[in-house]
Amino acid sequence: MTLDIPALLEQLTLEEKAALTSGSDFWHTTAVDRLGIPAVMLTDGPHGLRKQAADSEQLALGDSVAATCFPTAAALASTWDRGLLRRVGEALGDETRSERVAVLLGPGVNIKRSPLCGRNFEYFSEDPLLAGVLASELVAGMQSRGVGASLKHFAANNQETDRMRVSAEVDERTLRELYLPAFERVVRTAAPWTIMCAYNRVNGVYASQHRELLTGILREEWGYDGLVMSDWGAVVDRVAALAAGLDLEMPASGGETDAELVAAVRSGALDEAVLDVAVTRVLTLLERTRAALEDPRSYDADAHHAIAREAAAAGSVLLANDGLLPLRPAAGDALAVIGEFARTPRYQGAGSSLVHPTRLDDALTALRDAVPSGVDVRFAAGFRLDGADDDALLAEAVDTAREASSVLLFLGLPPREETEGLDREHLDLPAVQVRLLEAVVSVNPRVAVVLSHGAVVTLPWRDRVAAVLECWLGGQAVGSAVADLVLGRVNPSGRLAETVPLRLEDTPAFTNWPGEEGRVHYGERVLVGYRHYDAVDREVAFPFGHGLSYTTFDYSDLLVRPEADGSLTVAVTVTNTGPVAGREVVQVYVGDVDASVARPRRELAGFATVTLEPGEAQPVTVAVERRALAFWSVREHRWVVESGRFEVAVGASSRDLRLAVELEVEGDARPAPLTADSVVAEWLADPVGGPLLRGVLGAGPDGELPGQLGDPDVYVMLRAVPLRTIAGFGMGVTRDDLAHLLTQVQTPAMAIMHA
Repeated sequence: MTLDIPALLEQLTLEEKAALTSGSDFWHTTAVDRLGIPAVMLTDGPHGLRKQAADSEQLALGDSVAATCFPTAAALASTWDRGLLRRVGEALGDETRSERVAVLLGPGVNIKRSPLCGRNFEYFSEDPLLAGVLASELVAGMQSRGVGASLKHFAANNQETDRMRVSAEVDERTLRELYLPAFERVVRTAAPWTIMCAYNRVNGVYASQHRELLTGILREEWGYDGLVMSDWGAVVDRVAALAAGLDLEMPASGGETDAELVAAVRSGALDEAVLDVAVTRVLTLLERTRAALEDPRSYDADAHHAIAREAAAAGSVLLANDGLLPLRPAAGDALAVIGEFARTPRYQGAGSSLVHPTRLDDALTALRDAVPSGVDVRFAAGFRLDGADDDALLAEAVDTAREASSVLLFLGLPPREETEGLDREHLDLPAVQVRLLEAVVSVNPRVAVVLSHGAVVTLPWRDRVAAVLECWLGGQAVGSAVADLVLGRVNPSGRLAETVPLRLEDTPAFTNWPGEEGRVHYGERVLVGYRHYDAVDREVAFPFGHGLSYTTFDYSDLLVRPEADGSLTVAVTVTNTGPVAGREVVQVYVGDVDASVARPRRELAGFATVTLEPGEAQPVTVAVERRALAFWSVREHRWVVESGRFEVAVGASSRDLRLAVELEVEGDARPAPLTADSVVAEWLADPVGGPLLRGVLGAGPDGELPGQLGDPDVYVMLRAVPLRTIAGFGMGVTRDDLAHLLTQVQTPAMAIMHA
C-alpha cells in the first residue's frame, strides 16, 4: 500500500511524530500501527550485510545471518573499476533485500588523513575524487535493488581516538577541497536515500547538530532530498539536532528524547513544521523501500562468491616483482606456503562491519587445488596469531623454505590492530612476522610476500624479497583470488588508492595526530596523502596509483582539448607492449602552474581503465571536469578557476607520469576584491584598480609613480602597506580619494562597508 504522506501528517499526533524520528529499538524505526506505518530495519554494512539474529536487540558482533563478505573499501578502491563497484553494490542490494532490511549502513567515504586510523579499512582513499566516483557506483548499485544506502560518516570523521567527542578543527578551504567532495559527488550523482552523521564535532559543533553541514551545505547547496540519520548514539541534544537538519535518531532512547521534542514544540522552542519535515523524510524512506521489502526475493550465493573473488583479485596490488611471479610450478617442484594467514585468512575488519560469510576460501587449500599434479605444496605456520614468539614454528618455517623452489610468505596485521574504536600506534608488521621474513629470506631468495591488512604498513624489507602482493582485506574469496594471481590465472591490475610511506614520521598528519584536550587540528590543511609527499618532495615506498602487472604498457599521442563548458577532454593511446593480456588504469593529474594560492603540485582529475591483448593499442579518453581546475576561495566563498597555465599529466601513478602538456586556461570572472585594506601592490596589479589609482596619483605617461612611491627603495617597503594607511600618510591619496576609488571598483554596498 502506497503511503499518502500529506494525509498521514494530518493524522499523526505530536507524540507519534516525535516517535517516528527515533528508533523503536537498536535496529528498527518506529511503527504507527493505527495508521499502517511500518517499522523497517537498518543494519550494518558496508562490505556485507551484518543483520543480527532476531533475538539480538543490542550490538552482538558475532551473531549475524550468513552473507557474502565482499572485500573491504580499501580493497575495492584499489580496483579503480567503476563497473565492478556497481556490480558489488547490486549484489549487496540483493542480499539486503532478501533479508527484508531497508537500509545497509554504508559506504564510508571519509578521507584517509592518517594511515593510523583504525577504521581505514572501511574507507576508500586519501583522494576525494577516487573515493567519490567509486562510492557513487556502489550506492547506485545498492539502490537499484530497492534498498537504501547510508553514506557515512558526515563529516571530518578521520580518527577513532576520542571519536565520540573530539573536535576536528579544520579550516573552510581544507574542508571544501578534501573532506566534503566525496560526499558531494555521491549526493549529486547517486542520491543516497540516507546519510549518517559522524560522532565527532566539527570546529566545536557536534556533527549531529551542525546546521551548516546538515542543512546549509548538504540540502541547500547540494540539493540533497534524502534522510539524515545519526550514527548510533551520536545525538547529544535531540532538539538542537532536529533543528539543524537531523531527521532520525538511532537507536531508541526509551522515549526520553521523544519527550524532549514534544516539550520543545509545546513550549514554542521548536516549530512543529520543522518536525513535520523530518517526519516527511522518514515516511519518504519507508515509501522508497516499500516495494523491495514486500518482495524480498532470493539471491545466488555462489554467483555472489564469484563476484567477491573477482573483486578480491582486481583490488590486489602487485607492489614489486623481479620476475618471480607468476609462479610456474611443474611436477617435482616444492612450493613452500608459509604464514598462518595462508591457512587462517585475515579477510575483513573488526567492529560493526564484521560479516558472517557464506563460505570462506583459504589460500593454502586454493593453491593445493590449483597447482599441477606432482607439485608438492608444503605448509608451515611460521608464527602464532597472538604475536607470541614460537621458536619451533620459526624453525619449521625455515626448514620448509630452505627445501623449496620458491616461497609464498603470508604476512599481515592481526584483527586487534585495526578495528572500530581504536587507532593504530605504529605502521609496522608484528615483530614475530618480521623475524620470520628475515629468517626465510636468509635461506631462500625466491620469496613472494602476500600481505593481508586494512591500512598501509611500512615495508623496510621490500628490497630483500622477490615480490610483494598487497591483498588488503579481500573478503571471503581472497584465498582463491590469491591463487589466481600468483599462478597467473589472473593478471594483477590493482592500483594503490593510498600512498605507502617509508615511515610514520613522514606522514602528513604526524605532528597533528590525534590531537589533545578534545581537539585535533588539521594543520596539514589540503596537503594530505600524495599531495603532501609531492609538496615536500619526499620519497615514498610506493606512490598513490602505483601497481605492477605481468605485462607492460606504453603511452603515446597525448591530446588535451578544452571544451566550451570549461572542462577538458584528455585523449591518449595506450599499447600493451608485454606478453599477456592486461588491464591498465590510466590516471590524469592536473596542476595550476600559476596559482595565486598554495595548491598541491598535482591532483587526480580523472581516470579510466582499458583491457588490452598483447600488442593491442587503443585510444583512451578521460573527461576532466572544470571543478578539477578550481580551488575553494575563502574570500569569495566559492570554487574559483584562475586564469593561467595548467599542467595536464597522464600516467600509471602519481609519480609515473608518462606524458604531460601545458595549456592556458581562461579563469572565472571574479569581482574586484579590492578594499581599503588591500595593499598598494594589489591595487596596482588589479586591471581595474591599477589604472584608477595611477590616475589619482598622477602617474606618468608610462605608468611611472611620482614622489616616494616612485622611489624603488621606498616602494619595497610601501608596496605591502594598505591603501587606507597610505591615505593617512598623505602620500598622494586622500581619504576622499580612497572612498571614490572604492565606489569605482566595488558595488555600492561594499564601498560603504570598507570606506
